[in-house]
Formats: sequence, C-alpha cells, structure tokens
Amino acid sequence: MQLQEVLYSQGFGTRRVCAGLIQQGRVQVYPDASTGDPVTVTDAAAEVVAPGLRFTVQGVPWEYHEFAYLMLHKPAGTECSQMPSTYPAIYTLLSAPLRQRPQKGPVQGVQAVGRLDQDTTGLLLLTDDGKFIHRLNSPRHHVPKVYEVTTKHALDARQVQKLLDGVVLDDDPKPVLAAACEAVAEHHLRLTLTEGKYHQVKRMLAAVGNRVEGLHRSQIGSLALPADLAPGQWRWLGAADLEAVGYRAT
Repeated sequence: MQLQEVLYSQGFGTRRVCAGLIQQGRVQVYPDASTGDPVTVTDAAAEVVAPGLRFTVQGVPWEYHEFAYLMLHKPAGTECSQMPSTYPAIYTLLSAPLRQRPQKGPVQGVQAVGRLDQDTTGLLLLTDDGKFIHRLNSPRHHVPKVYEVTTKHALDARQVQKLLDGVVLDDDPKPVLAAACEAVAEHHLRLTLTEGKYHQVKRMLAAVGNRVEGLHRSQIGSLALPADLAPGQWRWLGAADLEAVGYRAT
C-alpha cells in the first residue's frame, strides 16, 4: 500500500494533502513494530505494509487501523449527532484524523453505535465498520447493556420486581422487561437491558411510579467502562474488547 494511501485512509486529509505532508518531510515511519527509530520518508508513493504500521505525522504518533473501534466516556451535555441542535457533538472529543476518516461503504466515517441522550453519561462505542454497527444494534443479538440509574424516589422491592416481570410502554403493547435489575442503594438502580427503545430507561422507571434523575451506562456485553477513563476521554478497542461485546473482527 502506498504511504500516501495509508495516511488518507487514516484521516490525515485528502490524497493531495497526504502526499504533500510526505514530500515536505513531515511523516516518519517506524521500520519495525517494536524497535528502531522512525525514518523520514519523502516519497509519497513508497510501498509499505499497512497492518501494524506505526508512523508519525507532524510529530503525532499513529498506528494503522483498517477500521476504527473506539470507546468513549461520554460526558453530560453532549449529543450523539453529526449535526447537534443544542449541545456539542461527541465527535468534537475525538482527534482530527478520527473525525476525518474517509467513508467505508455505507458508513460515512466514525459514528456512534447507538445513542445516549445528551444528559446520559458513560460507555459509548464508535466505529466506521458497518458490520460492527449492525451486530451491536441488531435486536436479534440481544447484547446486554448495563445502566446505573439514580432515581428521584426511594426504590422498593415491588418496583424492582415489576421491571423484571415487564412493563408496557405507550408505543408497544408487548411488555418490555429488564434482563437484570438490582437496587444497589435506596436511590441507585442497576438495570440491564437487551433492547434499545427510545428513552427506554426513563419510560420504564416512569411506568413503575419512579423517575430517572441521573443515567450512566457502565457496561456493554462484558466490556465495562474503565475506571481510569475520564469523561470526555476515548481509547482504541483491542481484540479482547471486541470479543467482550460479542464481535470478532475479520
């Protein structure tokens, strides 16, 4: 793969911009994945092995990823939209190359896998892999998602049992039930869902006579939000992380 094509695929600009960066000596390539100093390459058409390639662009270190798989600790006051209406988009929290990655098939760059409301915090996955988006969003696969819910009113055993048995929402006569439900504290509910309806947690709590005051997604599948990932921060997902949400990249 030509070096200029590698940079383009990673979101460092148009093909012309990427070629210019290389020709101006602003790109260095590590000759070995684990050892050795980076070498400046000025030939935009230089052939490189893309998988595992490490390089720097204007001093910024990067590693080649055919697809971007990311986790973000979504902060409150952000929208999961490319065209936000009131609050900043979550995409402003990503580095420029991630925001500029070219379209892959039907997926137009990196996008959120599902959405969290502007006031909801916690674990959010992003990718430009259409298969990954379909796998996690498909109701057939029932990927569990765990929410930490702060309630307005004190919880009781009756409310917990009703959530486990199922409640009827106004847009569907079929009861919606929690896969798991635990009152962690008087106003702290840990709720596990395997489907994603509009404002589902808030509507389910309202159906049992309570109200959501705070909502945080702590886990998807067996992938938990790391304690050391602060709100607004993101990191790459590894193979083990992808398997934890039931996906194996090919």
